[in-house]
Amino acid sequence: MKYFKALLFSIALLWVSNPLFAQTAAPLDSFQGAKATKKHYKALYVLNSGEEKKITGIIRNINNALNDPRLKGKLEIELIVFGEGVAAYYKTGNYQEPLKDLSQKGVILAQCENTLRERKIDKKDLFDFISYVPSGNGEIIIRSAQGWVIVHP
Repeated sequence: MKYFKALLFSIALLWVSNPLFAQTAAPLDSFQGAKATKKHYKALYVLNSGEEKKITGIIRNINNALNDPRLKGKLEIELIVFGEGVAAYYKTGNYQEPLKDLSQKGVILAQCENTLRERKIDKKDLFDFISYVPSGNGEIIIRSAQGWVIVHP
């Protein structure tokens, strides 16, 4: 048994040290990130938190994606909000201007109707420039099956 373990260790050591399996590192200054070779990209951002830090973070992330020079003119984005995330869409909240700005840039702003029903929230309490879907989870499932990247920062 001792001999067998030593043999396995030796084989593993030879395999790991074999130059055919070694990854050669490119110089750090030559790496420029992934290339956007497709004509069109679709991303669904998911927000189910009412924390200010999460809401402002997701708005910032969406703007960063929209401003990425590799994706300029190639990106379709939807923000799906459900659960505690509904805080982002309240008229009484602090997010009207940044969300309106995203909407004007073509971002789809969607709210889960299940959340509204379960929490007894009237649509009149939310921004008039958002859209509605029957369920947030359904939206994630459908968009995922359609090839959208799901982003949950």
